[in-house]
Amino acid sequence: MKYNFEDIKDQVVLVTGSGRGIGRATAELFASMGARVVISDMDEEVCNQAATEISQKTGSETMHVVCNITNREQVDAMFQAIVDKWGQIDCVINNAGITKDGLFLRMKPEQWNFIIDVNLTGTYQVSHAAVQHMRKKKSGTIINMSSIARGGNPGQVNYSAAKAGIVGFTAALAKEIAPMGIRVNCIAPGFIDTRLTDAIPDKMAEQMVAAIPMKRKGQPEDIARVCLFLASELSGYVTGQVIDVNGGLGGL
Repeated sequence: MKYNFEDIKDQVVLVTGSGRGIGRATAELFASMGARVVISDMDEEVCNQAATEISQKTGSETMHVVCNITNREQVDAMFQAIVDKWGQIDCVINNAGITKDGLFLRMKPEQWNFIIDVNLTGTYQVSHAAVQHMRKKKSGTIINMSSIARGGNPGQVNYSAAKAGIVGFTAALAKEIAPMGIRVNCIAPGFIDTRLTDAIPDKMAEQMVAAIPMKRKGQPEDIARVCLFLASELSGYVTGQVIDVNGGLGGL
Protein backbone atom coordinates (compact mmCIF):
# COMPACT_ATOMS: atom_id res chain seq x y z
CA MET A 1 0.00 0.00 0.00
CA LYS A 2 1.34 3.42 -0.96
CA TYR A 3 1.10 6.23 1.58
CA ASN A 4 1.41 9.97 1.20
CA PHE A 5 0.15 13.07 2.98
CA GLU A 6 -2.93 13.58 0.82
CA ASP A 7 -5.08 13.09 3.92
CA ILE A 8 -3.64 16.33 5.35
CA LYS A 9 -5.05 18.36 2.45
CA ASP A 10 -8.07 20.42 3.53
CA GLN A 11 -7.69 19.40 7.17
CA VAL A 12 -8.35 22.24 9.62
CA VAL A 13 -5.27 22.42 11.84
CA LEU A 14 -4.85 24.64 14.90
CA VAL A 15 -1.29 25.33 16.05
CA THR A 16 -1.01 27.27 19.30
CA GLY A 17 2.00 29.50 19.84
CA SER A 18 2.53 29.61 16.09
CA GLY A 19 3.66 33.19 15.59
CA ARG A 20 7.30 32.14 15.77
CA GLY A 21 9.68 29.21 16.15
CA ILE A 22 8.47 25.61 16.21
CA GLY A 23 4.83 26.64 15.96
CA ARG A 24 5.33 28.77 12.89
CA ALA A 25 7.47 26.14 11.15
CA THR A 26 4.77 23.56 11.87
CA ALA A 27 1.97 25.77 10.62
CA GLU A 28 3.90 26.50 7.42
CA LEU A 29 4.62 22.81 6.76
CA PHE A 30 0.96 21.85 7.18
CA ALA A 31 -0.12 24.75 4.95
CA SER A 32 2.34 23.58 2.29
CA MET A 33 0.51 20.24 2.36
CA GLY A 34 -2.80 21.96 1.66
CA ALA A 35 -4.15 22.14 5.20
CA ARG A 36 -6.23 25.08 6.35
CA VAL A 37 -4.15 26.39 9.23
CA VAL A 38 -5.14 28.45 12.25
CA ILE A 39 -2.31 30.60 13.61
CA SER A 40 -2.81 31.34 17.30
CA ASP A 41 -0.58 33.49 19.48
CA MET A 42 -0.72 36.14 22.20
CA ASP A 43 0.94 38.81 20.03
CA GLU A 44 -1.60 40.08 17.50
CA GLU A 45 0.94 41.67 15.17
CA VAL A 46 3.13 38.56 15.03
CA CYS A 47 0.06 36.34 14.71
CA ASN A 48 -1.36 38.31 11.78
CA GLN A 49 2.01 38.58 10.04
CA ALA A 50 2.65 34.83 10.30
CA ALA A 51 -0.78 33.97 8.91
CA THR A 52 -0.39 36.40 6.01
CA GLU A 53 3.12 35.29 5.08
CA ILE A 54 2.31 31.58 5.32
CA SER A 55 -0.76 32.00 3.13
CA GLN A 56 1.20 33.97 0.52
CA LYS A 57 4.05 31.45 0.51
CA THR A 58 1.99 28.25 0.38
CA GLY A 59 -1.21 29.37 -1.33
CA SER A 60 -3.26 27.74 1.43
CA GLU A 61 -6.00 29.48 3.36
CA THR A 62 -5.13 30.58 6.88
CA MET A 63 -6.77 32.44 9.71
CA HIS A 64 -5.29 33.96 12.84
CA VAL A 65 -6.74 34.12 16.34
CA VAL A 66 -5.21 35.98 19.27
CA CYS A 67 -5.78 33.78 22.31
CA ASN A 68 -4.54 33.43 25.87
CA ILE A 69 -4.76 29.65 26.33
CA THR A 70 -5.04 30.00 30.12
CA ASN A 71 -8.36 31.81 29.64
CA ARG A 72 -11.14 29.30 28.93
CA GLU A 73 -13.52 31.93 27.53
CA GLN A 74 -10.90 32.95 24.96
CA VAL A 75 -10.18 29.31 24.11
CA ASP A 76 -13.87 28.55 23.58
CA ALA A 77 -14.24 31.70 21.46
CA MET A 78 -11.27 30.62 19.34
CA PHE A 79 -12.80 27.23 18.59
CA GLN A 80 -16.15 28.79 17.81
CA ALA A 81 -14.46 31.15 15.34
CA ILE A 82 -12.73 28.20 13.67
CA VAL A 83 -15.94 26.17 13.39
CA ASP A 84 -17.88 29.21 12.18
CA LYS A 85 -15.34 29.68 9.38
CA TRP A 86 -14.55 26.11 8.35
CA GLY A 87 -17.16 23.94 10.08
CA GLN A 88 -14.69 21.52 11.67
CA ILE A 89 -11.43 20.99 13.51
CA ASP A 90 -9.28 18.01 12.54
CA CYS A 91 -5.96 18.48 14.31
CA VAL A 92 -4.77 20.47 17.32
CA ILE A 93 -1.09 20.98 18.05
CA ASN A 94 -0.55 22.21 21.60
CA ASN A 95 2.71 24.00 20.98
CA ALA A 96 2.32 27.15 23.10
CA GLY A 97 4.70 27.18 26.04
CA ILE A 98 7.03 29.35 28.04
CA THR A 99 9.85 29.17 30.59
CA LYS A 100 10.51 31.17 33.72
CA ASP A 101 13.59 29.54 35.19
CA GLY A 102 14.98 29.91 38.67
CA LEU A 103 16.50 27.92 41.49
CA PHE A 104 13.84 26.14 43.55
CA LEU A 105 14.79 27.76 46.86
CA ARG A 106 14.27 31.18 45.27
CA MET A 107 11.22 30.26 43.21
CA LYS A 108 8.20 32.35 44.05
CA PRO A 109 4.66 30.93 43.86
CA GLU A 110 3.89 33.16 40.87
CA GLN A 111 6.81 31.63 38.93
CA TRP A 112 5.45 28.16 39.62
CA ASN A 113 1.82 29.01 38.89
CA PHE A 114 2.58 30.90 35.68
CA ILE A 115 4.51 28.02 34.10
CA ILE A 116 1.98 25.38 35.17
CA ASP A 117 -0.90 27.56 33.92
CA VAL A 118 0.56 28.17 30.47
CA ASN A 119 2.25 24.85 29.74
CA LEU A 120 0.03 22.29 31.49
CA THR A 121 -3.34 23.93 32.15
CA GLY A 122 -3.22 25.59 28.74
CA THR A 123 -2.79 22.17 27.12
CA TYR A 124 -5.80 20.92 29.08
CA GLN A 125 -7.95 23.93 28.12
CA VAL A 126 -7.26 23.66 24.39
CA SER A 127 -7.57 19.86 24.33
CA HIS A 128 -10.81 19.90 26.29
CA ALA A 129 -12.37 22.38 23.88
CA ALA A 130 -11.05 20.44 20.87
CA VAL A 131 -12.54 17.13 21.99
CA GLN A 132 -16.01 18.70 22.25
CA HIS A 133 -15.87 19.26 18.48
CA MET A 134 -13.86 16.21 17.40
CA ARG A 135 -16.12 13.69 19.15
CA LYS A 136 -19.07 14.80 17.02
CA LYS A 137 -17.38 13.57 13.87
CA LYS A 138 -15.57 10.71 15.66
CA SER A 139 -12.13 11.63 14.36
CA GLY A 140 -9.23 13.94 15.09
CA THR A 141 -5.66 14.17 16.31
CA ILE A 142 -4.16 16.04 19.25
CA ILE A 143 -0.40 16.54 19.46
CA ASN A 144 1.10 17.85 22.69
CA MET A 145 4.56 19.31 23.27
CA SER A 146 6.54 17.98 26.18
CA SER A 147 10.33 18.46 26.40
CA ILE A 148 13.56 16.69 27.16
CA ALA A 149 13.27 18.67 30.41
CA ARG A 150 10.49 16.30 31.53
CA GLY A 151 13.32 14.21 33.00
CA GLY A 152 14.33 17.11 35.23
CA ASN A 153 16.61 20.10 34.67
CA PRO A 154 18.22 22.10 37.48
CA GLY A 155 16.68 25.55 37.60
CA GLN A 156 13.56 24.32 35.82
CA VAL A 157 11.55 22.58 38.52
CA ASN A 158 8.39 24.37 37.36
CA TYR A 159 8.96 23.74 33.65
CA SER A 160 10.08 20.12 34.17
CA ALA A 161 6.98 19.43 36.27
CA ALA A 162 4.69 20.90 33.61
CA LYS A 163 6.34 18.99 30.77
CA ALA A 164 6.31 15.72 32.73
CA GLY A 165 2.64 16.38 33.45
CA ILE A 166 1.94 16.67 29.74
CA VAL A 167 3.28 13.15 29.22
CA GLY A 168 0.87 11.73 31.81
CA PHE A 169 -1.94 13.86 30.43
CA THR A 170 -1.30 12.51 26.93
CA ALA A 171 -1.24 8.88 28.01
CA ALA A 172 -4.44 9.10 30.05
CA LEU A 173 -6.38 11.14 27.51
CA ALA A 174 -5.36 8.87 24.64
CA LYS A 175 -6.80 5.82 26.41
CA GLU A 176 -9.99 7.65 27.33
CA ILE A 177 -10.90 9.02 23.92
CA ALA A 178 -9.51 6.35 21.57
CA PRO A 179 -13.02 4.85 21.26
CA MET A 180 -14.15 8.23 19.89
CA GLY A 181 -11.70 7.91 17.01
CA ILE A 182 -9.39 10.60 18.39
CA ARG A 183 -5.65 9.98 18.69
CA VAL A 184 -3.44 11.82 21.19
CA ASN A 185 0.36 11.82 21.05
CA CYS A 186 3.25 13.80 22.42
CA ILE A 187 6.56 15.13 21.11
CA ALA A 188 9.51 15.83 23.42
CA PRO A 189 11.93 18.22 21.67
CA GLY A 190 15.55 18.44 22.70
CA PHE A 191 17.83 21.45 22.11
CA ILE A 192 16.00 23.24 19.29
CA ASP A 193 17.18 26.47 17.64
CA THR A 194 14.50 28.96 18.78
CA ARG A 195 14.20 32.29 20.57
CA LEU A 196 14.19 30.47 23.92
CA THR A 197 17.50 28.70 23.27
CA ASP A 198 19.02 31.86 21.76
CA ALA A 199 19.00 33.27 25.29
CA ILE A 200 21.42 30.57 26.49
CA PRO A 201 25.01 31.88 26.89
CA ASP A 202 27.28 30.85 24.01
CA LYS A 203 29.65 28.75 26.12
CA MET A 204 26.79 26.80 27.68
CA ALA A 205 25.17 26.32 24.27
CA GLU A 206 28.43 24.93 22.90
CA GLN A 207 28.60 22.43 25.76
CA MET A 208 25.02 21.36 25.13
CA VAL A 209 25.65 20.81 21.42
CA ALA A 210 28.81 18.84 22.24
CA ALA A 211 26.68 16.46 24.33
CA ILE A 212 24.32 15.74 21.43
CA PRO A 213 25.37 12.64 19.47
CA MET A 214 24.38 14.31 16.18
CA LYS A 215 26.49 17.38 17.16
CA ARG A 216 23.98 20.03 16.18
CA LYS A 217 20.96 21.90 17.46
CA GLY A 218 17.64 20.72 16.16
CA GLN A 219 15.69 23.00 13.85
CA PRO A 220 12.00 23.90 14.21
CA GLU A 221 11.37 21.96 10.98
CA ASP A 222 12.63 18.77 12.70
CA ILE A 223 9.70 19.01 15.11
CA ALA A 224 7.25 20.09 12.39
CA ARG A 225 7.91 16.94 10.36
CA VAL A 226 7.12 14.70 13.31
CA CYS A 227 3.88 16.64 13.87
CA LEU A 228 2.99 15.95 10.25
CA PHE A 229 3.60 12.23 10.74
CA LEU A 230 1.45 12.13 13.89
CA ALA A 231 -1.41 14.00 12.19
CA SER A 232 -1.42 11.75 9.11
CA GLU A 233 -2.62 8.26 8.27
CA LEU A 234 1.00 7.11 8.47
CA SER A 235 0.55 7.03 12.25
CA GLY A 236 -3.00 5.72 12.18
CA TYR A 237 -2.32 3.05 14.84
CA VAL A 238 -0.22 5.30 17.09
CA THR A 239 -1.76 6.90 20.18
CA GLY A 240 -0.67 7.68 23.72
CA GLN A 241 3.00 7.80 22.73
CA VAL A 242 5.92 10.17 23.34
CA ILE A 243 8.37 10.70 20.50
CA ASP A 244 11.74 12.14 21.52
CA VAL A 245 13.26 14.43 18.88
CA ASN A 246 16.65 15.31 20.33
CA GLY A 247 19.49 14.12 18.10
CA GLY A 248 20.17 11.21 20.44
CA LEU A 249 20.56 13.33 23.57
CA GLY A 250 19.32 11.49 26.64
CA GLY A 251 19.54 7.99 25.19
CA LEU A 252 16.78 5.38 25.54
